[in-house]
Amino acid sequence: MKKANHDPRHFSAPVLDGPERAFSRGMLYAVGFKKEDFKKPIIGVASTWAQVTPCNVHIDQLAREAAQGIDGAGGKSIVFNTITVSDGISMGTEGMKYSLVSREIIADSIEAVTAAEGFDGLVAVGGCDKNMPGCLIAMARLNRPSVFVYGGTILPGCLNGRSLDLVSIFEAIGAHSNKQISDQELEAVESCAIPGPGSCGGMYTANTMASAIEALGMSLPNSSAQAAVSKEKLADCKAAGVAVLGLLKRGIRPSDILSKESFENAMTVAIALGGSTNAVLHLLAVAHAAGIRLKLEDWTRVGKRVPVLADLKPSGRHFMWELVQIGGILPLMKTLLNEGLLHGDCLTASGKTLKQNLASAKPYPKGQSIVRPLKDPIKPDSHLVILYGNLAPEGAVAKISGKEGLKFSGTARVFESEEKALRAILDDKVKKGDVIVIRYEGPKGGPGMREMLSPTSAIVGKGLGKEVALVTDGRFSGGSHGFVIGHITPEAYVGGPIAVVKNGDPIVIDGEKRTIDLQISKTELEQRLKAWKQPKPRYARGVLAKYAGQVKSASAGAVTD
Repeated sequence: MKKANHDPRHFSAPVLDGPERAFSRGMLYAVGFKKEDFKKPIIGVASTWAQVTPCNVHIDQLAREAAQGIDGAGGKSIVFNTITVSDGISMGTEGMKYSLVSREIIADSIEAVTAAEGFDGLVAVGGCDKNMPGCLIAMARLNRPSVFVYGGTILPGCLNGRSLDLVSIFEAIGAHSNKQISDQELEAVESCAIPGPGSCGGMYTANTMASAIEALGMSLPNSSAQAAVSKEKLADCKAAGVAVLGLLKRGIRPSDILSKESFENAMTVAIALGGSTNAVLHLLAVAHAAGIRLKLEDWTRVGKRVPVLADLKPSGRHFMWELVQIGGILPLMKTLLNEGLLHGDCLTASGKTLKQNLASAKPYPKGQSIVRPLKDPIKPDSHLVILYGNLAPEGAVAKISGKEGLKFSGTARVFESEEKALRAILDDKVKKGDVIVIRYEGPKGGPGMREMLSPTSAIVGKGLGKEVALVTDGRFSGGSHGFVIGHITPEAYVGGPIAVVKNGDPIVIDGEKRTIDLQISKTELEQRLKAWKQPKPRYARGVLAKYAGQVKSASAGAVTD
């Protein structure tokens, strides 16, 4: 599908060509350009390298590999950096409010550098959760030939023959608080759980988004299922550099790849893998940047026909590394394609259709227990359930694997922040039958919509995973499991019904009917809402204040443009 009159130097030529652009060329001689480079397409390589987190600590090397692939294929690479923050470090603190905000900063910074410098194409390498949707949002906005590269999954830690990961530490904190393990045992877990570079090792948000992006068509086949430290990941980076030149020569841009059908592919794969609730938020945001109308209701429509097949952490048994060893997600996608659950004609970053990419994919080895057959699913429909009701009139996102049950009735225990809820859980003040309500943690109210991995992990560590529910206008880490409902909209800060819930109020959650209701009269609810007053903003200046002023509802992806 080569496009007529496509100039592979459409963006770089106005910056570099002609006598009047001598100063531009002079600047670039100083960073390593040679005379012949000025006639090549200029490809930016957005690196999310930082020593901030193991998810990204190796990405400088991966970016250099991508640059080599670009240079070897006839382009000229320019590597530049954007930021990352570590959810795993900031979780449960005020710093976590910057996590979702960083998605927007990453997107804005990649857009700014690429557009300002006249790059003709883009390769972006991401590791931690917000890097990936941030990179995709920028690619969709810029609409220049682009390939995303996932930094890769971490290997499991090991303690006394037991495999560990980050969530093992959070759950150990709950067990320690419950006096089930000693100080020394907790220290042993924390010192062994994270052995080196790579993103968190279950089907948490990083691996969910990497898999969804591959299904979306914006990364090369199998990019989502490689260890961070491996020859396969180095080869993936170099291949991405070559691939972006191929897209450029054929004039294939993100707008040729991103479509309603490709987003349905991404949703289908995220569901089949038992992926993170954050996929709902991030895919809505990427679709918005691409100008595609994706709604919460689309998750319900797709989820009714897609089963959960992968027995992966957090609710399952296996690590992403184990899925890598049996072939990654390609055999799964081929199965889904053969059953008519994927759109095979969607174009991808390889320059081929999804169906062509999967033509040579081999089935999983016999005897493996990680991915179940379609006839014997873990759950016959989606675990990502969109709920509506008088507590969430604009929708909420539940992660209901079925292992916790499909319904929950209980009484509200209301907390105005994550920290207060966590303290109550650790101090044994939360009991069987409680519905923990954590509010004023939404995109505007937090601001920043913090993840609730600390309280959900403490609940599991306390042995209450099936005994209590948690409801919030914040969101959840991909590592959270249990009966958890987030993204309550409207959020408390804008006067959503969650703002007026009182201790002892009965709450009923029904995953089959897809409802979440506060069991009080309509008159009582209306009176409470009429009496409610909006609190003062928590931040009056700086990035969080800017974000709170711009961000839209979680039901629209918490976008800022």
